[in-house]
Amino acid sequence: MQTNEELLSQIDKMRKEKNAVILAHYYQVPEIQDIADFVGDSLQLSQKAAETNADIIVFAGVHFMAETAKILSPDKKVLLPDLEAGCSLADSCPPDDFKRFIEAHPGHKVVSYINCSAAVKTMSDVICTSSNAKMVVESFPQDEKLIFVPDKNLGAYINGQTGRNMVLWDGSCHVHNQLSDEKVIQLKMQNPDAKLIAHPECRGPVLALAEFIGSTAALLEYTRKDSCKRYIVATEGGIIHQMQKASPDKEFIVVPSDETCSCNDCPYMKMNTVQKLYLCLKNESPEILLDTAVIERAKEPIIRMLEISKAAKLIR
Repeated sequence: MQTNEELLSQIDKMRKEKNAVILAHYYQVPEIQDIADFVGDSLQLSQKAAETNADIIVFAGVHFMAETAKILSPDKKVLLPDLEAGCSLADSCPPDDFKRFIEAHPGHKVVSYINCSAAVKTMSDVICTSSNAKMVVESFPQDEKLIFVPDKNLGAYINGQTGRNMVLWDGSCHVHNQLSDEKVIQLKMQNPDAKLIAHPECRGPVLALAEFIGSTAALLEYTRKDSCKRYIVATEGGIIHQMQKASPDKEFIVVPSDETCSCNDCPYMKMNTVQKLYLCLKNESPEILLDTAVIERAKEPIIRMLEISKAAKLIR
């Protein structure tokens, strides 16, 4: 049985030999984050998938993320270390049910959070991430009727930020939705000098208590630049690794998912291991395969999102 260090050495060797790039989400285990060519949130990873010159993309994340990489780079071989690494939020929006939902709301444009299946993306007018959701929604005229899917918490937050009244699909991320305002209040009372920072997938009462709300990447950047030395972090615990690397002099307290632990891990994200990453690259499987028609239709709203983000960056 090879040690993690030996496996990581083999992974590093194989990715060079096979011209492979390893993309990892912030919620992966630290060892995978550290060996990845790029670590980021959904928007950043989408941008990297669209830009890469690699022959193979190894996506250390969950299924919808690897699907997005395949949609943006259909000529590349896209691998996912564990095909069972799904997403509770994406699963909360079955395509057939969503099709009926759209039909029940004629005259509405569809804004879909990237945490959805390729099939749902094909029914969307534009995709967004938590980094650019407000920007994407504001790209529509104020009187445009919109459906927001699948995260009701993010949708409600964006409604509040934009003054919209988007129709919200009733879905949520179990990792963020289970964080309670009672636990947050308890942590704030125990740590009065700590700032609460939260991901907008959290429920409204938690967001109302937060000093800063932002995407995973935005939370990381905030803690890097902010002068405070202690933070209560209301999101998946994997981001703490990057926060500690960027700010070793600061303390980060994760809002726990329940009373039995001090962590808040996504079980799907943590299904990817160093062993699975090694086998995935060695065997070049499991591979993400999508129908050409699905790729072509799903790509349109993703490209629109990337264009909106690029335009906003140029304006700034």
